[in-house]
Amino acid sequence: MTKSRKRTVELYIPSELGYEKVALASAASVARKMGFSPDRVEDLKTALAEACINAIEHGSRQDAEANVLVMLTAEDSRLQIDVRDEGRQAIPADVAVPSIAERIAGQSPARGWGMFLIKSLMDEVEFTSATDGGNEVRMVIHLEKHDT
Repeated sequence: MTKSRKRTVELYIPSELGYEKVALASAASVARKMGFSPDRVEDLKTALAEACINAIEHGSRQDAEANVLVMLTAEDSRLQIDVRDEGRQAIPADVAVPSIAERIAGQSPARGWGMFLIKSLMDEVEFTSATDGGNEVRMVIHLEKHDT
């Protein structure tokens, strides 16, 4: 029996827009090394970009002195991505996604699309806020896409 081996990469990026690209490049590299298809790598990059931007803009309020931790944990057939901010503001886990009728009528709010994308593109998603400050989104993507 082969024992599953975890490999972890940790990145600390400043809470400043633009640094999320460092996390995206690292995550894409790990995912390609694991054998993810190009489409799944793009899904990962989109969801991670949204999670990082939420952490930078909302969680840490673009305080460049604060850091965002991006932790990539690679296992045999899955990649777990944890994004943690230093939480000056809680990020709501559930933001209403506009209905199709609202979207067609041009009445969709500007908020909530990032959370919608993250939940749509990843196989597993969990949002948490620590009582002592800080927010975390844990995302899992499997080598084989699982429909939920």
